[in-house]
Amino acid sequence: MSTEAPATMEIETVSSEPKPGSSSLPPKPKFEPLKAHEMSDGRVQFRKVSVPPHRYTPLKKYWMDIYTPIYEQMKIDIRMNLKARKVELKTRSDTPDISNLQKCTDFVHAFMLGFDVPDAIALLRLDELFVESFEIKDVKTLRGEHLSRAIGRLSGKGGKTKFAIENATKTRIVIADTKIHILGSFANIKIARDSLCSLILGSPAGKVYSKLRQVTARLAERF
Repeated sequence: MSTEAPATMEIETVSSEPKPGSSSLPPKPKFEPLKAHEMSDGRVQFRKVSVPPHRYTPLKKYWMDIYTPIYEQMKIDIRMNLKARKVELKTRSDTPDISNLQKCTDFVHAFMLGFDVPDAIALLRLDELFVESFEIKDVKTLRGEHLSRAIGRLSGKGGKTKFAIENATKTRIVIADTKIHILGSFANIKIARDSLCSLILGSPAGKVYSKLRQVTARLAERF
């Protein structure tokens, strides 16, 4: 019987670090964000807004109030085409965001519908604002004096009813003959539209006020 000690097993250690010659993934490329004019392959984008005859004088009066935020803040070129009677807007090479063109178009369009400049300019500042339009005949077919009385119910004495709905729902309403335009957020437009529809259908103003109070109280609780 041999008295020699058992031979120790030799273990080869393999380093887990990759060898400099092995194929490792290349570093991620870093690209500069595209500018607005580069997104559209350098093409200039246009929008045109028609000017109705009754808004021609207010447009001349408030032109600088409309021109300044569009040109200086949104970096969009704007001009009035007197021959075609349209306001023309186009992007510039330094326009920071391509969506600015559509925002400016919505702003000018809202002014043409009859909204004041301080109200319409909110479309440039906030993303979740919309303009919704409908006609009285979309709700109920009315003719003659019935139509006149419906328009009177919507406005109220000295515009009292219209202002009450505007303040309760945080919207702005323009009643232009049989057309109604509402500017506000999606949820608020719905509440204002429901109130206006009730008035068109013949509900007395008092009933509409009490319903508005309930709805606005519910909205206040939610937020």
